[in-house]
Amino acid sequence: MGRSVEIQEATFTEVVLQAKTPVLVDFWAPRCMPCRSVTPVVDELAGEYEGKVSFVRLNVDDNPRIAGKYGVMSLPTLMIFKNGQPFSSMVGFTGETRGGLKNSLDSAL
Repeated sequence: MGRSVEIQEATFTEVVLQAKTPVLVDFWAPRCMPCRSVTPVVDELAGEYEGKVSFVRLNVDDNPRIAGKYGVMSLPTLMIFKNGQPFSSMVGFTGETRGGLKNSLDSAL
């Protein structure tokens, strides 16, 4: 099973913006209960898309400038970056999150 990797502002440019493959960024915070629910879904998808898409997590409490730069207002926000630019995003967590993410990931490939 794959897992998302925790990143910080210092590595955001290298890991996300300069990536050769699409990157799903899970903007989260420890205080966010829905964020905890989405983590297993993201980790499962990381296993399915291993080698095709990178999966990272960014704690918005520790990295507020990155969250602000990309307009993250609600948590969890799942944003796919492609070629250094936001490609698509999904806010919140519902039973449809996995299917919606798969569609967005497939579109980004």
